Amino acid sequence: MKRLEVLKTYKIYIGGKFPRTESGRYYTPLNKKGEQLASVSQSSRKDVRNAVVAARKAFGGWSERAAFNRGQILYRIAEILEGRKLQFIEELIFQGSSKSNAEKEVNVSIDRFIYYAGWCDKYSQILGSVNPVASSHFNFSVPEATGVVGVITDQTSSLIGLVSLVAPIIAGGNTCIVLASESKPLCAITFAEVLNSSDVPDGVVNILTGSQEEMIEPLTTHMDVNAMSYSGISKNFEKQLKESSALNLKRVSIYSKDWIKSDNQDLYMIADFQEIKTTWHPIENIGGSSSFY
Repeated sequence: MKRLEVLKTYKIYIGGKFPRTESGRYYTPLNKKGEQLASVSQSSRKDVRNAVVAARKAFGGWSERAAFNRGQILYRIAEILEGRKLQFIEELIFQGSSKSNAEKEVNVSIDRFIYYAGWCDKYSQILGSVNPVASSHFNFSVPEATGVVGVITDQTSSLIGLVSLVAPIIAGGNTCIVLASESKPLCAITFAEVLNSSDVPDGVVNILTGSQEEMIEPLTTHMDVNAMSYSGISKNFEKQLKESSALNLKRVSIYSKDWIKSDNQDLYMIADFQEIKTTWHPIENIGGSSSFY
């Protein structure tokens, strides 16, 4: 007699914990062979609101951390991903990827975190500037984190699409709420387990599974979400994003890229979720020298 495999129940990830969805609903996605992947949480509007609260609570501490420490934490994520590489490869294969493509996707995901870890203590110097002014002042422009970012990942990607959006967002000191791929959700929650066992503070990354179509409206219209990041080709989603985000002038970044390619990672994905703040310092001239007040 063939043994029935016990399907794993994938919960959501909010505030560093793995709660059951508030809705009590679950769905069972299938792979190309018609096999059941797992029991996956069908998140609700209330789950979205809870995730926003957790992200906002975490934002102050995360954005104020020393840049080099954020880099250390992103590097730690890469280390844990490396240690669980085989599990991610198996999940990608189970969801329909070939072995070679699965191995490449996991390797690129690991390398992507290392790439953005290296930028954490450097992007401020590149994106900032000392500005010439006519008055007796020093004038500096520096990047600061935007805040809480809603992330809608590519439906066709289980891991690399999520990693490619989340890494630059948190590298820049933001926190986020991720709507994972509805049809390929396994790696998203396994990635949440990686975050939970790393040094990432609770609430910096929150991951929800279920219907993106159902969750996109409460996320984009939430007044405490400062920006949206979307990867995909749905024109309906793009239209809804732009219309809903106008309510509180959210910044919306839309990407349609092959995330496996190395040229689809760059400094400007960090810059997309930074606000440039300008500071003026008066100069006092004493005996021909200059000093700050």
